[in-house]
Amino acid sequence: MTRAEERHWVAEMLARLQRSETRRRSPARVSDAALLARCHQLAVRHLRGKAEPTSVRWVPPMRTRWASCTPADGTIRVSDRLRDVPSWVLDYVLVHELAHLLVPGHGADFWAIVRGYPRTERAIGYLEGLSAAAGWGITEDD
Repeated sequence: MTRAEERHWVAEMLARLQRSETRRRSPARVSDAALLARCHQLAVRHLRGKAEPTSVRWVPPMRTRWASCTPADGTIRVSDRLRDVPSWVLDYVLVHELAHLLVPGHGADFWAIVRGYPRTERAIGYLEGLSAAAGWGITEDD
C-alpha cells in the first residue's frame, strides 16, 4: 500500500468509526425533555409502565454517581458524563433509576427489576471500565 493509499484508508476508517459512534449515542442526550421521553419509553418496555418520573434532567458531573433518584418526589438526575456513552448504557442507567421509583434500595427486589433490562451486566461492565480508565472512582454500589 502506498502512503497515499494508507492516508486515504486511515481517513476512511476514521470517518466510518465516527459515523458508527454517532449512531450508537442516544438521542436522549440532547435535552432534558428527550431524556424524560426516553424514560417513559423504557418504563413501558421494561417496567410495565409502573415507574413515572416527575422530572428527569442532565446535571453537571457527579463525583461519585452516574445518576441519582429521589423516590419521594419522582425526580431523576443524570450526570453529564453519560452524554456520550452508547445508547444501551444510558438506557441501563435510566432503567436503574426508574427502578428506584418502585424500590428505593439496592436489595434483591430492586435487582430483579433492573435485570429485566437485557444488557444490564454488559452496561455495568462498560461503566466500571469507563470509571476505571478515567480515574473517577464511580462504582455500581453508589
